[in-house]
Amino acid sequence: MKLLVIVDYQNDFVNGSLGFEGAELLDRKIAHKIRDYRKEGGEVIYTMDTHQSDYLSTLEGQKNPVEHCIEDTQGHRLYGFTAKERTDKDKVFYKDTFGSLELADYIKFKNYESVELVGLTSNVYIMANAVLIKTALPETPVTVHTAYTASADKDLEAKAFDVMEGLQIEVVRDREA
Repeated sequence: MKLLVIVDYQNDFVNGSLGFEGAELLDRKIAHKIRDYRKEGGEVIYTMDTHQSDYLSTLEGQKNPVEHCIEDTQGHRLYGFTAKERTDKDKVFYKDTFGSLELADYIKFKNYESVELVGLTSNVYIMANAVLIKTALPETPVTVHTAYTASADKDLEAKAFDVMEGLQIEVVRDREA
C-alpha cells in the first residue's frame, strides 16, 4: 500500500498569519492527488501544526513570534478543497513542533511500498516530517514532488530539497524551486 502524507496544509500557512503568495495554488493539485491515492487503495494521513494560546511564550514562539495554527481557530483548520477531501477514516496527527514523532511511531512497523509528502512548507514541516518518515522506514522510498509543496523562502526551499536528497529522500523537481 502507498501512503500520502498531507503536511500542515492549513489556513494560517496558506492565507493566514504565515500565508504566502502561491500557497493557495497547491490546493486543487493536493485534493486531486488525495482522490488518486484513494482510488488506488492508498492510505491518506494528515499532520496539523497545533499550538495553544500561550504560543508566544514557547521557545518556538520566541524565535518565530507570529501566532499561528492556534487550536480551535480558523487558521488551524485545513484549507480549501484539501479540507473537503478529509474523511473520518483518515488519521490526523496534531503536532506542536515541526515534525511528528507520533506519525513516525505509527508508521514504523507498517509495510508501505512508498510514502509521498505534500503540503507546506518545504523547508520546515515537509523536510522535518520526511526525515522522520525516512528514519522510521529506511527501506521505503520517500518522495517529495516540488509541484506539491511550497515555501515563502525560495532559497531555503532549494537548500532543503538538496538536504533531503542527501538523506536519500527522492525529490522530484516538477517545477523550479
